[in-house]
Amino acid sequence: MMRKCSVISLLCILVCLESSTLTLSILDPLDFLALQSIRKTLEDLPGSNFFTTWDFTSDPCNFSGVYCDEDSKKVIALNLGDPRAGAPGLTGRIHPSIGKLSSLAEFSIVPGRVWGVLPPTISKLKNLKFLAVSKNFISGAIPDSLSEIPNLRTLDLSYNQLNGSIPSSLGTLPFLSSLMLCHNHLTGSIPTFGSQTLTRLDLKHNHLTGLISTSTLPTSLQFLSLSQNNLTGPLDRVLLRLNRLNYLDLSQNRFVGAIPASIFTFPLTNLQLQRNEFTGQIRPLDQVSIPTVDLSHNHFGGQISSMFSSVQNLFLNNNKFIGEVPNVFVDKLMAEGMQILYLQHNFLTSIEIDPTAEIPVSTSLCLQYNCMVPPVQTPCPFNAGTEKARPTTQCMEWRG
Repeated sequence: MMRKCSVISLLCILVCLESSTLTLSILDPLDFLALQSIRKTLEDLPGSNFFTTWDFTSDPCNFSGVYCDEDSKKVIALNLGDPRAGAPGLTGRIHPSIGKLSSLAEFSIVPGRVWGVLPPTISKLKNLKFLAVSKNFISGAIPDSLSEIPNLRTLDLSYNQLNGSIPSSLGTLPFLSSLMLCHNHLTGSIPTFGSQTLTRLDLKHNHLTGLISTSTLPTSLQFLSLSQNNLTGPLDRVLLRLNRLNYLDLSQNRFVGAIPASIFTFPLTNLQLQRNEFTGQIRPLDQVSIPTVDLSHNHFGGQISSMFSSVQNLFLNNNKFIGEVPNVFVDKLMAEGMQILYLQHNFLTSIEIDPTAEIPVSTSLCLQYNCMVPPVQTPCPFNAGTEKARPTTQCMEWRG
């Protein structure tokens, strides 16, 4: 006991010697020294003044971004950088001493130019619940040891330079609710997430590959974005299980096969399936209430269901749809109930609309390159091209 007190006393003396005065901080000595080390490897970018309050001759619990527990005198939250929008942020690297803040529950760094690897010592923070180091230049692999943080709820390492695979051990974290790793250089497949606490998974804009099985994603998901990867395979059985989703973006992959009709009954606000290799006919079970539906640039065929008439922004272009455009679509357009209707580059044969009708300026309609001459001339996206109709040789039925 005597020896333990002597060690603590020595640390207190060292803390005082670091200062220009002999005023002893109320902060735990180990946390005090850890903050000093963290400060030495980080700097304000030009125009930022976050560290101006970090004067170690005073109480660190009054520093910007430092929050302490009054009873234990330990740091419980560390939010580095000016949180105001447009603030320049910080530069430098994260010192391994971050792992010595034993009571830390929250650690974040605002967007800036912080570089280097994520210190593996972070795994020593057994009380950490929130870890967010987004929009910086963190590189290297995601430490597998992060799975040793039992209470971790939120992990946000998005918009960095991370590479390697997603550690499969992250899928075993029992309380993880939000995992954001988008806009990195991650490779390999998506690990299996066994926890039913995960509600947000954002892995877009990486280099992920492979198939997704029915056991990969938990049914608890409400937000799922996997866009701009190289994922493959069918998803019909996977999607059937994810009926709690309110946002789904699978765009710009190489998914194949049909999509279940029940997906249009999910409580979605946004459905993005564009630029894949999906096939089959689409027959919603009921009126679709999803505000934005993008099924463009796939291989969907058959007739367009009138159940889509209640969608505000509907993108069905660059598919293989045939037949007539449902009359209710025209009614919705003219009443401004539908804001965007893109049907270009299909095999549609007619649409019942008065050639003299004035399309409301608040709506966008594109009918180019189908098996008909568009009865009304409307502005289309630049990538729709200039040809008004398909060559007759491409059309099973021509009503020019």
